[in-house]
Amino acid sequence: MTQSKLLVGIDIGGTKTAVVLSHQPPEVLARAEFATLPAKGPQQSLNQIKKSVRELLAEKEWEPGAVMRIGVSCGGPLDRVQGIIQSPPNLPTWENIPLKSILEDEFKVECLVENDANAGAVAEHRFGAGQGCQSMVFLTMGTGLGAGIITDGRLYRGANDLAGEIGHVRLTRSGPIGHNKAGSAEGWASGGGMAQLAAQSVAEAQRKGKKSLLADHIRTGKPITAREVGAAARKGDVVAIEILRSTGERLGEVLAILTDVLNPERIVVGGLAMRLGDFLLEPARRVMQREALPQTASVCQVVPAALGESIGDVAALAVAMGI
Repeated sequence: MTQSKLLVGIDIGGTKTAVVLSHQPPEVLARAEFATLPAKGPQQSLNQIKKSVRELLAEKEWEPGAVMRIGVSCGGPLDRVQGIIQSPPNLPTWENIPLKSILEDEFKVECLVENDANAGAVAEHRFGAGQGCQSMVFLTMGTGLGAGIITDGRLYRGANDLAGEIGHVRLTRSGPIGHNKAGSAEGWASGGGMAQLAAQSVAEAQRKGKKSLLADHIRTGKPITAREVGAAARKGDVVAIEILRSTGERLGEVLAILTDVLNPERIVVGGLAMRLGDFLLEPARRVMQREALPQTASVCQVVPAALGESIGDVAALAVAMGI
């Protein structure tokens, strides 16, 4: 790309927002990150996004006119065509925010907005673990659980852009809540679901006199995060290891559904699977092999996302490239 074809990628999450510049994705030339703080409402983040774009351009001595396109990756629900953010679970105060028009008015260039699971799927397909696949599923396994689907080498969105909402599928009649549904795939197989399971498991372990590195959370009332469960498991905490095994097995049930319905060559799992590896993926693969049809399971690889912690940056740039 020439300087006049600079791309801006904006990855908006419930915890952090990142702004990146690139001439040639996945290479990142400049980057800024700040806390999203959704509880304070959208305006402070919108102001920070605008400020970050201008500061990064100034840092590289580029004028705003050098930008060819802006791409935004954000959790849904959202109106992709109009570029309106519609109160995602991780951004509850972002109610009908016309992000596309806000950024186009500010920078006078086209802005494209895409669901983060779809953006992540395209990023991993073009630059990561999905390279060479004609059929692939990318799972966002963070606070929530969603999927982006690549079929015949192209992103599949569905009739109204809602393809891939695997987190909403109910696995059990009761259980952890995700996607506003008890027993959903997101409730059982996500960071948010793991936190719910951890609170119950650690409390039960204490009642039985079992020791755990996570026990202080019960005493203080502090929520247990998926990150803390992973850290405890790496130190050999038996309760934490069991939480990850249980979550991995539920993930395997989700993988079996995706494998039988979509018959992909590869399922790429981001987020927690990148950070926790076989703590989650070994039980997940085992259950998938047991539950899925042998014919579909035998041709499907389950692998962690290859882009690592940079996947959000690359996903936003993939949107800016024009999915």
